[in-house]
Amino acid sequence: MPRSEVSRYSGLIERARAGERILIDGGTGSECIRRGAPALTNGWSGGAALSDPDIVREIHADYIALGADLVASNTFATGRNVLEDAGVAVDFEAYNRRAVELAIEARAAAGPGADHVVVAGGVSNWSFSGDRPSLDALHDNTVEQVTIMRDAGAELISLEMMVDFPRMIATLEAVSTVDLPIWVGLTIGPEEGHDVDQLDEVIHLREGGSLLEAVEIAKRYVRVDAFCLMHSDVRITERGVAAIRTQWDGPLGAYAHAGHVVDGEIVHDGAITPAAYAAYAPAWRAAGATMVGGCCGIGPEHVRALAAVI
Repeated sequence: MPRSEVSRYSGLIERARAGERILIDGGTGSECIRRGAPALTNGWSGGAALSDPDIVREIHADYIALGADLVASNTFATGRNVLEDAGVAVDFEAYNRRAVELAIEARAAAGPGADHVVVAGGVSNWSFSGDRPSLDALHDNTVEQVTIMRDAGAELISLEMMVDFPRMIATLEAVSTVDLPIWVGLTIGPEEGHDVDQLDEVIHLREGGSLLEAVEIAKRYVRVDAFCLMHSDVRITERGVAAIRTQWDGPLGAYAHAGHVVDGEIVHDGAITPAAYAAYAPAWRAAGATMVGGCCGIGPEHVRALAAVI
């Protein structure tokens, strides 16, 4: 990693370890769709970096202008298996490389005042079709993906929606092959969310396995610098954060999502007002999260309200 990138990330993680308040960006994929980027069949917003690069760049620029210390590439849906399901895997390298470049371009365009902003390569093991690759294929595909991201300029790898042990471990093994720090994003509760009192006493990842055991597994990897409770309903995020804090004394983040069901489909747009979202932030901080942001359905106006609160 070039010296400038090392110092940029070092500055962020040192602040995080000191307990300073860190502002993470909001949702990028859902914001791409909201702004008109076409969704790929079985690939959601994964095609936006090539179909609508201006939209992607503008979203990053909006979050940077609001004070985000970290922006993640629009690569949640650009894993090889997702792009294969969407029929566009021939452009796997281009989607992942360009997505990282667009975040870097947005930072550069913001001027010297934004030079501290860190660009993360977002990596998931999700499948929109339900046709998931073998663990060996997931590992190999992820090694290829994060190598592209590193070479494009990503300064850390942000794991998104780790929802079970086997695929989390395969993903961690893969991303550990490149010399970049890792943040682990864990997800609890169903997509549409539910009330806190409906959570079991032992909190589980979305598709199985104890949340706390997931933390114990992931923190064995030497490149893991931070954990985040992410893409979980706003109403259960506080309890999830508090649980992680019992097992992890390092940097801890919270970036929730908001959604509701309309005609059997999950709809994120309009699911929560900016003021209502920001009102959760003090409780997340009290539970131990010093880094806050937003996930699906949480756009620039939500981050504006969040920035004012923190």
